[in-house]
Amino acid sequence: MIVGGGAAGFFAAIAAARANEDCRVSLFERGSQFLSKVRISGGGRCNVTHALFDPRTFTTRYPRGERELISPFHRFSAEDTVAWFEGRGVRLKREEDGRIFPVTDSSETVIDCLIKEAKAAGVRLFTRKGIESARVRTQGGFDLKLNDGESTACDRLLLATGGCRSIGGAELARSLGHTIESPVPSLFSLHVPAPWLRSLPGISVSAVELSVEKLRDRGPLLITHNGISGPAVLRLSAWGARTLHEKNYRFMLRVNWTPEMNEAELRAEFQSRRKTEPNRRVNNSPIGAIPARLWEKLVSNAGVVPETIWTTLTRAGMNELIRQLRATDLEVDGKSLNKEEFVTCGGVRLREINFKTMESGVTPNLYFAGELLDIDGITGGFNFQAAWTTGWIAGHAMAGVEPEL
Repeated sequence: MIVGGGAAGFFAAIAAARANEDCRVSLFERGSQFLSKVRISGGGRCNVTHALFDPRTFTTRYPRGERELISPFHRFSAEDTVAWFEGRGVRLKREEDGRIFPVTDSSETVIDCLIKEAKAAGVRLFTRKGIESARVRTQGGFDLKLNDGESTACDRLLLATGGCRSIGGAELARSLGHTIESPVPSLFSLHVPAPWLRSLPGISVSAVELSVEKLRDRGPLLITHNGISGPAVLRLSAWGARTLHEKNYRFMLRVNWTPEMNEAELRAEFQSRRKTEPNRRVNNSPIGAIPARLWEKLVSNAGVVPETIWTTLTRAGMNELIRQLRATDLEVDGKSLNKEEFVTCGGVRLREINFKTMESGVTPNLYFAGELLDIDGITGGFNFQAAWTTGWIAGHAMAGVEPEL
């Protein structure tokens, strides 16, 4: 029996049913529809996986779970995911940043494939059926009580209820002997109250470096109507999920707007501007890839008046502008969850799981897959890949069959 009709649950159900036709596989989803997170992923396009095909390198994109996923990704990698879907008629494409989507740009293509494959494999699919409680039977297996008052039993049970937004899956795991690492959000944008920044919504910068104490990340940044987002912010929030939660999402964030240039190179660039553009206004002469409107704000924040030209820029003005470029301090006073890739840090403690089979090391014949585990990746298809891989391994193990690719 599979509890949870998401990516991991479907992949496990299909794997078990295909691996051993004697298995009677049932999948229960508490909600009204299957694969709801697949449906909204990637803005409705479904970021299936990422084109980082070396398994060891792939694992470095997981703030939690990197070590544990090394062996599983050698058994079922992103390359295997691509082959699996394309072998079932879902043509995929790779975008410049490595993300992989169906060529239809529609998550419905992936959903249709999974549901069709599950039905063809003989998986019994149920919606609006949640598991209220599970009890280990003395003769082996589990007795389950459903939310509609019915009871049922199974020999092997997989919990794949997704991230810990709802406590149901975590409570089931806890009732069956497992330890739950407390869930906190991961992958979120940051609220910045500074009026000058909020006056620049929609502006993006191709490369910045962000730091909060020892946390550091580099990449694109997007200014929003209430703060900042973009890949650099989302990655920082993933690696710092627990640290930022402990700070109640109130802290000082430092931004280096020119990470490709050190202080000496910036000073040399300023001196060059004095010679090549002596009469041009400083606030009209962005450096590097900084957008014009953002540059104007940074120049103003440095106390450089609009009429200043390069030849009249004082040493004090230059020093302050360089400081602004390399170390703008932004007060953060909250967060917004990234709706497309809602991810939680936390879940079933990883050392309680056998990652060769995804079976519990606490309760025999109990298995786990997907985000209910204390595994989470950065944005870009990594969380789905963890779901496909752990589901695939768990499904074969439940069926009692050594998997073959």
